[in-house]
Amino acid sequence: MEIYMTKGRKTTQEERVEIVAFCIEHGKDYLLTIKTYGVSYQQIYAWVRKYEEHGIDGLIDGRGRTKPVEEMSEVQRLCMENKILKAQLKDAEMENKLLKKLRELRGGDQSAE
Repeated sequence: MEIYMTKGRKTTQEERVEIVAFCIEHGKDYLLTIKTYGVSYQQIYAWVRKYEEHGIDGLIDGRGRTKPVEEMSEVQRLCMENKILKAQLKDAEMENKLLKKLRELRGGDQSAE
């Protein structure tokens, strides 16, 4: 097996979910995922492991400092809460898409009623 090194690049949570879904859909074919998305083996492996341990929340980039709630104005707190709710909604939508794709791979869509 060859080792592929790629230059690091920034990814959004949505991209990380897409990359993890692709990797899992293809039987954890890391080489194919590397060639398709241009992300390092180490990074893909870490994302897949985090997804398996923590679900979509494991793919959140937790770097950086946020202002403590006590230092925020009411408008800032409401904006932060709004961002969090939007992110949670987007996470739920991405998780539903991922679960639907996994169901399809396992032998048909089970949501048909």
